[in-house]
Amino acid sequence: MSATREEHPEDLRVLEAFADHLQLERGRSEHTVRAYRREAADLLAHLREVERIDLAGIDIMALRSWLSARAETGASPSTLARSAAAARTFCTWLAASGRTPHDVGSRLRAPQRGRHLPTVLSAQQAGRLLDDTEHPGHSERGEATETPETPETPDPTERALALRDAAVLELLYSSGLRVSELVALDRRGIDRDRGTVRVRGKGDKERVVPVGRPALAAIALWEQEGRPVLAAGPGRSGEALFLGARGARLGDRAVRTIVDRSARAAGIDKRISPHTLRHSAATHLVEGGADLRSVQDFLGHSSLQTTQIYTHVSAERLRRTVEQAHPRA
Repeated sequence: MSATREEHPEDLRVLEAFADHLQLERGRSEHTVRAYRREAADLLAHLREVERIDLAGIDIMALRSWLSARAETGASPSTLARSAAAARTFCTWLAASGRTPHDVGSRLRAPQRGRHLPTVLSAQQAGRLLDDTEHPGHSERGEATETPETPETPDPTERALALRDAAVLELLYSSGLRVSELVALDRRGIDRDRGTVRVRGKGDKERVVPVGRPALAAIALWEQEGRPVLAAGPGRSGEALFLGARGARLGDRAVRTIVDRSARAAGIDKRISPHTLRHSAATHLVEGGADLRSVQDFLGHSSLQTTQIYTHVSAERLRRTVEQAHPRA
């Protein structure tokens, strides 16, 4: 679970009411009340800090995102099962007390016990995705737009969005960033001379990660030609590196839309997310001979055990390749 943090005043009122419900109406033990309140507090913080939505916007995808984030910290299957149970109880109470319109937690399930290998792209798929990221024929909402009659003068906003999308995808894969780390980046976070990016990850831990040359080039093009166009919009851009169509800081959900839309445009027939690019970057590093300690630092994992999953991914990919190609497999 994430490090202890100051609770938002609105969250605090909800948490106290939830704890009272568990103790006074459900008769739960003091230990259970404390544990469930702690899980609910972590979920609410995830909604605000990662999903950037309030309580009314909670849905099953946000719950799964939270549970996935818990899994990435190295939480055991039994811990995740308890987290899911607490979240379901919390969501049922939210709906019953009129704080949310529906009980969105009923479909939340903890990951199956046993080893679960993350979805990764092959190096060829990653290359295809990144080589085909500039799509001036798509809008921010993923809707097709008419091709301009004069290719020499493309729509400036569409061009800016395409440059942004290219830079976002390149950086996600090049540096293995979490989506929350990417959208929180300010312009000064990129050190072009050293070829690094400074990010603040889980537990408020800061790390410096290398950025590849293609990603640096895509970011430079976005900042020079794309960002000024979107920054002129009504939103307050501040020093945010990546902006949305209206000029405000880019959000997590918009990044997920960019990845999903770009994967479909590149003909990738598997459902991927921003985290898939992080998994893929780590797997390709291991396959290329990088030691696990270096990959651990690259990803910002607090435990080497969390990083070891990528050795299993590489071994599984090798097994499938042998089965398909070896004459006596």
